[in-house]
Amino acid sequence: MDKGFIEHIRHAFETPLSNPVLIFALILFIILLSPILLRKIKIPAIIGLIVSGVIIGPHALNILERNIAVDLFSTIGLLYIMFVAGLELDMNDFGKSKYKSLTFGSFTFLVPVIFAYPMFHFVFGYDPAASIMIAVMMATHTLVAFPVVTSYGIAKNEAVAVAIGGTILTDTAVLVALAVIVGFSAGALNGEFWLQMGISFSIFLVIMFVIIPRVAKWFFKKVEAEKTSHYIFVLSIVFFAAFIAEVCGLEPIIGAFMAGLALNRFIPHSSALMNRIDFIGNAIFIPFFLISVGMLVDVSVLINDSRAILIALALIAVSISGKWSAAFLTQKIFKYSAAQRQLIYGLSGSHAAATLAVIMVGFQNDIVGENVLNGAILLILVSCVIATFAAEAASKKVVLEGDIDVEPNAKDENAEENIILPIANLNNMQTLLDVASLIQSKKSPHPLTVLSVVPNNEMAEINLKKARKNLDSIAKYASGSETEVNIMTTIDYNIAGGISRASKEILATGILIGWPSKTSIIDKLVGGKAESILNLTDVSLFMCRVEQPVVGHKRIVLFVPPMAEAEKGFQYWLSKVILLTQELSLPVKCICNARTQIAIEKYIQKRKVSIHINFENALFYEKMQDLSKYIEPEDFAVFVLARAGDVSYDHHFDSFPRRVSDMFPSNNLLLIYPSRRNRSTIDLTDVHHAPYAPGLETMENLTKRFTNILRKD
Repeated sequence: MDKGFIEHIRHAFETPLSNPVLIFALILFIILLSPILLRKIKIPAIIGLIVSGVIIGPHALNILERNIAVDLFSTIGLLYIMFVAGLELDMNDFGKSKYKSLTFGSFTFLVPVIFAYPMFHFVFGYDPAASIMIAVMMATHTLVAFPVVTSYGIAKNEAVAVAIGGTILTDTAVLVALAVIVGFSAGALNGEFWLQMGISFSIFLVIMFVIIPRVAKWFFKKVEAEKTSHYIFVLSIVFFAAFIAEVCGLEPIIGAFMAGLALNRFIPHSSALMNRIDFIGNAIFIPFFLISVGMLVDVSVLINDSRAILIALALIAVSISGKWSAAFLTQKIFKYSAAQRQLIYGLSGSHAAATLAVIMVGFQNDIVGENVLNGAILLILVSCVIATFAAEAASKKVVLEGDIDVEPNAKDENAEENIILPIANLNNMQTLLDVASLIQSKKSPHPLTVLSVVPNNEMAEINLKKARKNLDSIAKYASGSETEVNIMTTIDYNIAGGISRASKEILATGILIGWPSKTSIIDKLVGGKAESILNLTDVSLFMCRVEQPVVGHKRIVLFVPPMAEAEKGFQYWLSKVILLTQELSLPVKCICNARTQIAIEKYIQKRKVSIHINFENALFYEKMQDLSKYIEPEDFAVFVLARAGDVSYDHHFDSFPRRVSDMFPSNNLLLIYPSRRNRSTIDLTDVHHAPYAPGLETMENLTKRFTNILRKD
């Protein structure tokens, strides 16, 4: 064999590795294998990646060394972690219990700081800047155990909402304190520093929460079709925010975190964009950062230096005692059970991403040394394991106490949800699919069914092939947001009949259709497709028109007719509106009567839903011109109507789609027709709105119908 070739191979595998292709391949193998191997022993993937970094780093096997490329990916990963932390925070949960969250957030920030500062300043002899940095690091926590809580069905427990809200406040306070600590360590903590920081921080907040949201709203509206551009735009905002933060004298991670908060309401959690952000971050950037952190750890220091071991043990002791004490104080003030106290500790006791971000800033600015960095890595390992076990044990106790989101024996209308999307126009296919993915229950085992009905004529076979080809493009688009779809084509003489038959075949619980097109005079006489679908089906029907991106709204305005709570599909459509509200992080203004308001409030309270909703008691459909006083240009208007013969039906509903479409041509609209029962016995104590002269109303209805037929579209 050629000696030159052997020499080339030997040189390629010399350690530390220098071949960029081989380095990247090694990193990818570590990212692939670490979570798989550690999942068996229930150790968080974050630990496996850090440990892998320790093994291949310069202080162990010396397979890789830190160079410019590693530092670059490490910086990107650090910023990405903080951005995702801000993006994934549920602001609805925070709003639900903001005062209790503020109390717990204060405790979980101050108590560890009070415990840690004296120990590291007086016992270990660290200077004030280093002691404050370590203390602030101890205040951070990451919701590593949240998936455990979700799996037990207690995610809506008040203790969980308080822990999540406390995370928002704590991480924000830590990042602001970080800027002060860095300034203090540089000896610049004087009057000029505070003035400069106050001005620069104010300018930074204006840029982040006034200018950037408006730019984002404009961009998502104007560049709606370019889905790849959305991700590039978001990534650009993250790094621009990090740069602006640095210019303003703050740490770049503060900018990335604030970028996540600023874009929070523009990126629904079930959207394709959110899927891309999570996928690329979890696949490349964040694992690369964790591995690079492990490469900084010097295991020999922990082995040979007893002080390093003592520092690590002190960090673990302060973490456990400080976070448990914060949970204990919160329990006593709000009279929570012992299980809820343990649940709060389990969620707030784990240190991970935010802790790494803070300690890396301290290490890079020479505020803390190698001993604290190594100790922080051990702290992450121990705290994640302890907190996860504590959260799991507490979750079992909470379930045994009966405080769960939905009782195990109760019928959940979303558990077997099956939504069907009849596609007639490929131009609005993507928007309909996006709306469907937002309102589909996460509990449902069924995929969305996308249906194309082909007319039964001499061209049926050719049209069927075309329909299947078009549906394949829909499936491709759905895969971008990991939305599972079931493709279905059928032949029928009547489009509405084909939809009705298909919905019965798959036991559909809901049908989502696009907005009806302009109708001819024949359609007005015999009924258009939308009206035919209503007549031929009994399940809940959603009629949607999307004129602007759904992320650009300020609120949802919900119109509900009297007696809507007596309809069979009341709880189902209300759960869809709530899910839409949560996904878009929007407040709700509900127009209904007092009785319906009580029913809606009872449902929200029973389901422990976190939404901002306010009510106004009024009847919306008798004077259509009055609708304009409720609906603004940036509102998402949702109208609950009813089929003819239903208890909440009114003759004004017959031409409602056309009239509301003409009144609000640029608003996004959603009409909901609840599912109906064959026969019902209800309490008719609120029937002042009901027709008192059926014959007169029939004549009036016929007159209006003929007027509509002759009206020019």
